[in-house]
Amino acid sequence: MHTLVCTTRHCPVWTEAVAHHAHDRRPRPGPTTLVNPVPPDRHRIPRVLSIAGSDSGAGAGIQADLKAFAACGVHGMTAITAITAQNTVEVAAVHPIPPEIIIAQVRAVARDIGVDAVKIGMLGDSTTIEAVARALSELPDETPVVLDPVMVAESGATLLDPQARTTLIEMLLPRATVVTPNLPEARTLVATEVDVHELARAIHALGPQIVVITGGHRDDATDVFFDGHRLVELPGDRHPAGATHGSGCTHSSVLAARLAHGDAPLEAARTARQMASDAVARGLHEIGAGAGPVDILGIASKADKTGPSGARAQPAEGIVLT
Repeated sequence: MHTLVCTTRHCPVWTEAVAHHAHDRRPRPGPTTLVNPVPPDRHRIPRVLSIAGSDSGAGAGIQADLKAFAACGVHGMTAITAITAQNTVEVAAVHPIPPEIIIAQVRAVARDIGVDAVKIGMLGDSTTIEAVARALSELPDETPVVLDPVMVAESGATLLDPQARTTLIEMLLPRATVVTPNLPEARTLVATEVDVHELARAIHALGPQIVVITGGHRDDATDVFFDGHRLVELPGDRHPAGATHGSGCTHSSVLAARLAHGDAPLEAARTARQMASDAVARGLHEIGAGAGPVDILGIASKADKTGPSGARAQPAEGIVLT
């Protein structure tokens, strides 16, 4: 299978739009306007921004992120980095979003709604990584950032140019509060085959505050947490009969959501481990011919309550008292 990469950043329509805005001299808000305008006593629901790619099959990417945010009780927002034509068996095409639009999406939600935490997923290439780094620089320094270094799709398609790995390490790892690679991604980041504990230490030396190496590709399915001082193993169950598409996205999104709620990083990592595991166990095998999507919202149990025609069964009429 070959992945088709489509890019139209220099198409006539885009060029014309840029030219139009270049001649529009009206004052525009700058980076200093990104401070949350909502008074603290008005904001009760945490707000979490996913900067990631769109999965048309809705198993992974921003679609999985939004499901995880909803399950965690936070308001989810998105800045789309790429549009993929994807299902459970292949990534047929990838269309990168222009860097100006990525930055504009982040500015728009930060200016009006505010951002309590950020989750970063698929980035694709160095140009996108540079745009995301610029957008993050306009958020308050204390904003937690969870970086899921997505490199390969569940179907096997490459989602990060090999040449972009250095850019990712140099520009985003030092900004990350937590980085959440799986075992193959962790080994790619540091180009070594050492054991998982040494991998966590080596990645931490690249700049993130905390490293969580997820256990989905390990024999014992145990996550490893390292914050520069504590090295903690987070054991969990493996679900061989589960569905795994979107499990990494779900894990990192739950972690970001729990940080937005104010959890300590280790507690957030424990919750992310458990919720992602449960979502795999409930995975939707009947969706698609490949690895089915995880089910963090309990969709299957809700579907079981529908009638044979697909319509929701009607409740009992009740007892008329008068």
